[in-house]
This record gives sequence, structure tokens and C-alpha cells, in this order.
Amino acid sequence: MDERLRFVARLLEGENMSRVCREFGISRPTGYKIFSRYKDLGYQGLLDRSRRPYRHANQLPFQLESAIVRLRTEHPSWGAAKIREKLIRAFPMVPAPAKSTVHAVLDRHGLVERRKRRRYKAQGTSLSDPGSPNKLWCADFKGEFMLGNRKYCYPLTITDYCSRYLLACESLESTKSTFAFNIFERVFKDYGLPSAIRTDNGLPFASPNALFGLSRLAVWWLRLGIGIERIKPGHPQQNGRHERMHLTLKKEATKPASFNFLQQQSRFDEFIEVYNHQRPHAAIGMRYPGEIYTPSPRPYRDPELPQYPFHDRTVCVTRCGRICIGKRKINLSQVFSGQLVGIREVDEKIWLVSFLDFDLGYFDEREGRVEPGPNPFEAKVLTMPPS
Repeated sequence: MDERLRFVARLLEGENMSRVCREFGISRPTGYKIFSRYKDLGYQGLLDRSRRPYRHANQLPFQLESAIVRLRTEHPSWGAAKIREKLIRAFPMVPAPAKSTVHAVLDRHGLVERRKRRRYKAQGTSLSDPGSPNKLWCADFKGEFMLGNRKYCYPLTITDYCSRYLLACESLESTKSTFAFNIFERVFKDYGLPSAIRTDNGLPFASPNALFGLSRLAVWWLRLGIGIERIKPGHPQQNGRHERMHLTLKKEATKPASFNFLQQQSRFDEFIEVYNHQRPHAAIGMRYPGEIYTPSPRPYRDPELPQYPFHDRTVCVTRCGRICIGKRKINLSQVFSGQLVGIREVDEKIWLVSFLDFDLGYFDEREGRVEPGPNPFEAKVLTMPPS
């Protein structure tokens, strides 16, 4: 609008229309149109006008919309299909609207009751207290700190619960799951697989908006036969051994911080050597963690594709986290993208969705999403025996 005002002001000062239009980058018909509106309406003629069309070619007639609302008000339990059938009988000469159009009218008038989806709330799981190496590992991100080059460092640390052996301490640029995948894969190749891993409920170990709080990293662990242990939110003492290592790490390897990631990682590598092979630990009888820890007998290898012989079909979850059956698309969760799940009809037009040995939830012929069932991970994952 300011541009139009300056345009009109220059014309009122007596400047040539062609030259002013050329400087403003508009055609002469457009220029005359703007100036004519100003002469007719004054300042109001320079305001932006609505681009809304005068009529909508496919708009539902007012009488039909009123009938839809009236029928739903008189019969609250009737859905779009029944209301559409009544419209066909009441107005046989008028093209019947689609069921989706009837539903949209009901929704626009606040006549659709939206079902609230149960949201997962992190509660933590049962926690074990193993007495031998590789039965339980602990993982966490130590609090970020700024390097000398003004970039933040996020150290990912992994320890063995029993021996306190520090398996990894990697300086990362963020807590994104891509970085964590690479570190865990390298550690699995070097030390084998643990029976379970204990973490908090933050990313990338868990996902607060996904089914049962799972993340892509957690799903990968399940595929490898690794159980999941999670501490209660706000209870870091449940991972106290790991947090105590973080305190030592902070004192000896982060203050003052190094200038860049390479220099900081060099300090972390030196800390790992001292922590594992030179520093006596009071909690393990003043021994070194390296004197107790031995690699896991479970070697790392790519997991086999899951089989579902007792299900009706096996479906690969799409990249967007959906189960596609014919033309139907049922939302599951993006953390399962690319994974094979089993589907079994457990009742009339009610299907159960399973991943590995765990039942995730159910869907029916109407709902376009999987409704979560009882959390299958709190007990089953923790008791999974090593293969």
C-alpha cells in the first residue's frame, strides 16, 4: 500500500504517467487503474482488496448444509453415511454430496466429537542390578559445553554397569540420532552386544511423541536383541554410577575446554585410558575397570529380518510411518519406518499390530491409526535372554 501511495503522490505532483509506471515496474493500464481508484475512493482505494471469489462453483447449497446440521442435531449418533442417505431420499433431484463433504460440514459446525488419543507419558522401567560385565550398559549425553571456537560439544558416553569400564566418550556436534547410531555401531563392533542398555527418556534414546516412547535408536536395539531400561524422569540417581563418571569427566577433561572438536576428543581419549587402566576405583575394591571388564561373547552382526508365522500378513512400514493395506493407510509411527511388522485379525474387523515379539496396538476398519495397547516393553524387554 505504501508503494501505491508514493505512486499516486508523484502523479499528483504532475509527473508523466509513462515514466512513473516504468520506474515502479508496472504497466500503464495498471497505473491508470490505481490512480482511478484513488480519484474515486481516496485513500481507501489504495488499500488491498479481498481476492475471495464472488461465488464458489462447488459450494454446497445452503439448504443441504442446513439439512445436514438438522439431521445430526435430531440424531446425534448418525454418521456421515446415514445422513448422506437421508439427503438422497429427501432431495432426489440434487446431486448427493460425498461422505467426506458431509463430515466436513458436521466438523465445521462443531458436531464431530474428536477422540483424544492417549499420549505416552514416560514412567521408567524396572531396573536390574547385574553382577557381571555386559549384562547392562549405561549411556547418556553429558551436559553440553562451549569449546574455544564458540561451538557446543555434546559428549556421548557409554559405560559397563558392573565393571565401570568406559566404553566410549565421543565429542559430538549435537544429540541427533545419526551421530549416536555411528558411535553405538562402532562400540558394538569393538566390544560385542550387551543384554540391555539403561538410559534416560531424552532424545535420541527415547521419543516423547512416539509409540511407547520408542525412538529409531531404541527400535534398532530391539532388532539386535538388546533390552531397554529407562530411569524415571527427574531421577538421575537411578543411573548414579554413570553420573558419577560424568563428574570425574567434567573435572579432568572439560575444564578448561579445548579450542575445537579434535583437541577435545584427544583429551577424552586420554581420559578413557586413565579412567580404565590407571585410576583405582573405590567402588570396585580399588581395582581398575580394565582388570574386570571383558568383551561380550555376543558379536555384532546385522539383524535378520523378523518373521511372523502366526500373523495374517507381514507389512513393511513406509518412510512416513504408515501401514499400507491396499488403498488404506494406517498411521503407526515414523520410528518404525522401514521395519517389518506383523498384522493379525483378532476379532471381527479388528487387527493387531506386532513388532518382533511385542504387540503394539490395534486398528479397525474405521480408524486410520494404530491405538496403542498395554505397554509391552516394561517387562518383556528387560527379561530378554541373550542369544
